[in-house]
Amino acid sequence: MLEYNEIKEKKYIVLDGEPYEVLSSHVFRKQQRKPVNDAKLRNLISGKVTERSFHQNEKAEEADISKKTIKYLYNNRGEWWFCEESDPSKRFKLEETLVGDQGKFLKENSFVDGLLFNEEIIGLKLPIKVDLKVTDAPPAVKGNTAQGGNKQVTLETGAVISAPLFINEGDVIRVNTESGSYTERAEKS
Repeated sequence: MLEYNEIKEKKYIVLDGEPYEVLSSHVFRKQQRKPVNDAKLRNLISGKVTERSFHQNEKAEEADISKKTIKYLYNNRGEWWFCEESDPSKRFKLEETLVGDQGKFLKENSFVDGLLFNEEIIGLKLPIKVDLKVTDAPPAVKGNTAQGGNKQVTLETGAVISAPLFINEGDVIRVNTESGSYTERAEKS
């Protein structure tokens, strides 16, 4: 059991029988009252984000979330197909809601961590940064670049992100999977 002030970012808790990830928390005192922990929680099954206040006398059960390495195969019509790391014949599919927005950065035959709750996969944990090849980048246009110009580029997975003007087709760039933004150029073509 976690005390009210131990409910912090990156922790997993159980509320009403469902697992939640703590996205943010802030412990504060309002005037002369007792401390309160305002937390923003994301339901790991439905993906909905809610806010909840934990008072000094409240406790939360820590969720038993384990990780299992799985291999991403392909996706088709909203079904995302994976297999076990050691046995490719044991294939299974996950719904698009479980994969989430990070799915657009999954490259075929790449390994990711599956989050398990009660022996059932409830979500994926991708590496924070992945290297992806740029398949389509419009040419840079001269103009107002005093604040640093950006353009929309398409990656090998089909994702479209904003990148600096010097990125060209064929370059491999590093992308932050949590924010979906360009971080740096991994290698020049």
